[in-house]
Amino acid sequence: MAPPSQLRKTTSVLERLVKEEASYHKELAQQEARIKQIKAGTDGEHTGYYLKQERQAVEETKNIFPAMHAKISQAIKNLEDQLASNKEVDAEESAEEVTMAKEAIAAANKTLNEAS
Repeated sequence: MAPPSQLRKTTSVLERLVKEEASYHKELAQQEARIKQIKAGTDGEHTGYYLKQERQAVEETKNIFPAMHAKISQAIKNLEDQLASNKEVDAEESAEEVTMAKEAIAAANKTLNEAS
């Protein structure tokens, strides 16, 4: 089995970053749901502490997004540069990698546009 090409590696990096971004959005939604649950509950003496902890976690998660967007943008640029310099679309496997790369770029751009 041949080692993965540089194009495949760069595509994988971009796909991983997009998945990581989605994971942070899911985590943020879960944290906000816990805050609502804590506010609705009447647990008593520790409610304020738990609420403060969850709010801090939400802020920390929100602070991750600008860095994630920068990483995704850089990965898109790297992949686009690699596609521009990739002239060997002769083999079927190479054409498949180019298609995968273009799909990854489209998905990443969609993710960035939704965040804006």
